[in-house]
Amino acid sequence: MKINLTSVFVDDQDKALRFYTEVLGFVKKTEVPLGEHRWLTVVSPEEPEGTELLLEPDEHPAVKPYTTALVNDGIPVTSFAVDDVHAEFERLCGLGVHFTQEPLELGPVTTAVLDDTCGNLIQIAEYK
Repeated sequence: MKINLTSVFVDDQDKALRFYTEVLGFVKKTEVPLGEHRWLTVVSPEEPEGTELLLEPDEHPAVKPYTTALVNDGIPVTSFAVDDVHAEFERLCGLGVHFTQEPLELGPVTTAVLDDTCGNLIQIAEYK
């Protein structure tokens, strides 16, 4: 068994696609029209056949209270692996990304937390 798809709820699929591709560096994998929304996924350019991230509309009534509570408590909804948290932090800051946690060394892992502009906090992590 392996993970092939995971999702983040987003308040605007177009805005999310721009952020996740143009800023974070993912590439669009799938786009299937589904009425007013789309089945819209991105993948790492390093693993184009790897795990897909679904940019899922946040319209279910349970989503906004859930994501709001996570953001208010500073809890990331997911984590992405990077080779160098400090370098990625600098690169993303240069692109105007807002971080709620600067790089923090936690033993064998270094993390930072960013705001994806679509209603979520996202952790980036470097494992040593």
